[in-house]
Amino acid sequence: MFFKEKLVHGTLIKRYKRFLTDVKLDDGTVVVAHCTNSGSMKSCLEEGAEVFLSPVNDPKRKTKFTWEMIKINDRWVGIHTGRPNQLAVEAIRNGDIPGLTGYTEVRPEVKIQDSRLDVMAKNDQETCFIEVKNVTLKEGKYALFPDAVTTRGRKHLETLIRLKEEGYRAVMLYIVQRMDVEVFAPAVEIDPGYSESLKRAVESGVEVFPVQAEVSPEGIVLGKVLPFEI
Repeated sequence: MFFKEKLVHGTLIKRYKRFLTDVKLDDGTVVVAHCTNSGSMKSCLEEGAEVFLSPVNDPKRKTKFTWEMIKINDRWVGIHTGRPNQLAVEAIRNGDIPGLTGYTEVRPEVKIQDSRLDVMAKNDQETCFIEVKNVTLKEGKYALFPDAVTTRGRKHLETLIRLKEEGYRAVMLYIVQRMDVEVFAPAVEIDPGYSESLKRAVESGVEVFPVQAEVSPEGIVLGKVLPFEI
């Protein structure tokens, strides 16, 4: 996935009220950017770090920029939580994720039971429901999810478990938007409930795909599927 417009470079001043960010652009101008990430952003929030913003040409939007990425330890970390969904749909349509290929119909944002799941993929043999999560939390060599307690995330896991029991294929797709990690795992200390639900989901046959993504100011490219520990 390549960015349609050139991103704007700046320096992070602060993040506040969860969804707002003050950024100093290279010309000295201070702008307010929208932060799509509602989590704690632990391990990817550093005041004074380089950031890139995408410009927004929507007269109805109060903020004219959206925060895309931040440089941590000389590597870009993608913090825009909407990008993984776009990447997932594009990659599944193109057959770019090993194990998630061969689908002739790929639809985003599908309402099923009491949830809205991110992707439905179909072919003549099966229907697959896929929930996508953005992963930025790092601890040592591990990429961890979530970075804050997520009741909604547990609900999605419960839905996938039921769908698997009904005969559908069910997948948790974690897009790891940083390259300085080697293994995916649930963040047990942050949300033990989510960890338990994920373990139960795997035992029920829900598949887990943690896919690493290389983030740059030009675009985001999916790479290898990481090993995981539940």
